Amino acid sequence: MPEPERKLNAQTTALLLMELQNDVFHENGAFASSGAPAHAVRQNLVENVKRLAAAMRAAGAVLIHVHYVVEPGARGLKLNAPLFQAVADTNSLVRNTWGAAPLEGLEPQPGEFIVEKMRMNAFCGTRLETLLEGCGIRTVVLCGGWTNFSVEHTARHAADAGYEVIVATDGTATIDEEWQNAALNYALQNIAARLSCEQIIQALS
Repeated sequence: MPEPERKLNAQTTALLLMELQNDVFHENGAFASSGAPAHAVRQNLVENVKRLAAAMRAAGAVLIHVHYVVEPGARGLKLNAPLFQAVADTNSLVRNTWGAAPLEGLEPQPGEFIVEKMRMNAFCGTRLETLLEGCGIRTVVLCGGWTNFSVEHTARHAADAGYEVIVATDGTATIDEEWQNAALNYALQNIAARLSCEQIIQALS
């Protein structure tokens, strides 16, 4: 079912750029064999997010870059789930390394926020909600990855916390189209609005 036309108030909207980091989506990153870089290319992820971020900046929205960052040796990282174990096994997303750095062209700009996390949900153990409350945010727009892990977990928490949630359908990526479809059209149904980057940009106008 197509999403109804909507308008976004940029002054009360935050764009969350989720895990747009080299180890996650770059062809030479730690998770390259997962298929994520190839799916990101099919989604035109980087260019779509660049365009969305530029429109959000111009409109006066808040931009928050959510980075998964692990200490050297995976110190402090709980290994209770296969995904966290994979981060440790691949020695990925380690602080101050190329792998943990943002993808080229998606670096945080002056005045934008960075939130570091070590779980899938961007709210878990971070200052994200404090920032959203302090900035008077009512709507969160999620882009980045992976759609069926960090994006989905964060969207669910945001909805329960009382925020209107929008997920950028072509501004998110995971390992393949099957997982993307499962996240967008099943898991996030009745949780978040699912709009293309262009639809979100138009809603700001």
